[in-house]
Amino acid sequence: MPEYINYFIFKFMNKILTVVLFGFLGWAFCGAIMGIGMSLTSMETTLIIHAIGAPVIFALLSFWYFKKYNYTGPLQTALSFLAIVMILDGGLVAPVIIGSYEMFQSFLGTWIPFILIFLSSYIVGKIMIN
Repeated sequence: MPEYINYFIFKFMNKILTVVLFGFLGWAFCGAIMGIGMSLTSMETTLIIHAIGAPVIFALLSFWYFKKYNYTGPLQTALSFLAIVMILDGGLVAPVIIGSYEMFQSFLGTWIPFILIFLSSYIVGKIMIN
């Protein structure tokens, strides 16, 4: 394969991995909120803190991402971050860590953070682009 093709493949994969890393970091910080919160306070309080903290975390990560890398647009970034979180929650947290999919029945615990993660990432991206 010609060297310039290898270069473009490497650059493309590097960009994808950067977006995935930022999404994974956001998910890990949310997991830390949940883990620490459940050990210190009630589940309801932890869910409220998580619903507030998740969009703040992703807004900060989005700010950093768009300031330093800016490989994708605001919509692509927000959808990527949300997809990474949903895949990890649905494929790892629910079946392996919790042992059931009951977490998806909680609007406060799952769906509000999902919505706010998308919105905060998208809005920060739009602000940073313009």
